[in-house]
Amino acid sequence: MNNDIIFLVQSRVLKIAKKDLGRKLGDKTIKVCIFGTYRSNYTRHQVLMARMKQAGMEVLECHEDLWMNDEERVQAASGGWLRIGFLWRVLQTYLRLIKKYFSQVSEYDVMVIGYPGTFDVFIGRLLTWFRRKPLVWDIYLSIYLISLERGLKQKSRFTFACLHWAEKTSSRLPDRLLLETNAYIGWYSNHYRLPEERFRWAPLGADDSFVRQTAHLVSQQNDHLVLFYGTFHPNSGILHIVEAARLLHNHPNIRFELIGKGPDLPEVHLLVGEYRLKNVLLVDWMEKTNLVEKISRADLCLGSFGTTKQSFISVHNKIYESMAMGKAVITGDSPAVREAMQHEVHIYLVERGNPQAIADAILKLIDDVSLREKLAANGFDLFTSRFTNQILGAQLNEYFTELMIGRNRAES
Repeated sequence: MNNDIIFLVQSRVLKIAKKDLGRKLGDKTIKVCIFGTYRSNYTRHQVLMARMKQAGMEVLECHEDLWMNDEERVQAASGGWLRIGFLWRVLQTYLRLIKKYFSQVSEYDVMVIGYPGTFDVFIGRLLTWFRRKPLVWDIYLSIYLISLERGLKQKSRFTFACLHWAEKTSSRLPDRLLLETNAYIGWYSNHYRLPEERFRWAPLGADDSFVRQTAHLVSQQNDHLVLFYGTFHPNSGILHIVEAARLLHNHPNIRFELIGKGPDLPEVHLLVGEYRLKNVLLVDWMEKTNLVEKISRADLCLGSFGTTKQSFISVHNKIYESMAMGKAVITGDSPAVREAMQHEVHIYLVERGNPQAIADAILKLIDDVSLREKLAANGFDLFTSRFTNQILGAQLNEYFTELMIGRNRAES
């Protein structure tokens, strides 16, 4: 079902129900407890925090770091979690987290488990049952699906089976589950045999509090900058972008900057060297302020072009961020992208896994300035009308209010 229709129906139902809630609870601010070992510096978490605060919610964080880095997460998912030292650290982390909850978290209306949170849900459910509060899990991405696509099943089948069981079981515990697209909701619901009524649409969007500051900065470059930034892995299709750069190496006015790192970085370096690509500059990850300036000077921004299952059912944050900065975006076609965006209206879509299609799209948009400006303007308008923190924060407010209404009625 179309997201606009879903949101409209939910809003009308909640407007009626809010009157009843208002009489019983008054006009108090919704207090949200963000709980778990979530990645506090991750874009998803920062965006959700900004949305809730802009919606007028009071946010209480109850957080403990568990993971040292991405490499450690991969090692654990590959079977490394069976080490005594690691298990002891996990136990200590959760003991500190529970202690912090009882000593620092007083009253709240809704608990939200942040991404990834697969194991945090078990503890969060016990704590919310004790206080009779609703529980929401921001799944965002399936850890099982990520592990499957990165080949971790072959490294430790036992670990992979445990991870699948944990995600399946934890998904049945919360009152609501948040996912970023309807395509993702459909896959998750079907895979774990969960009713779609348990899910709510919560797109990634972008932290517009900083990206819109330089949305219309004009590039001073004489050549054309094609920009990609993000994690170098199969989901993003970074190797297809390198191949597209090879196809365009005879166009000296087109240069690529690929910003980021990840498991495919060694192969990217290998291909750039093998092809002797003078039109490709590889840049390590950079701070947000520098990244914003880099995006503002790009002529075209690239999304994702991978052919994994996850790439078809998710929409990368770089797409929203580039739109928010008034940039034309080229990305791989998928049902998830088409939920909100139209080809050659808001965005330019190409066949996934096809370097020639990427190269052709770049040439077309470089040559057709009017189409490039149209995509940039329409994409910016789409973002500001549907995906700002203010708009999506109000939507979260609706979701949480719905849960509070249900809890209030159950206890009355």
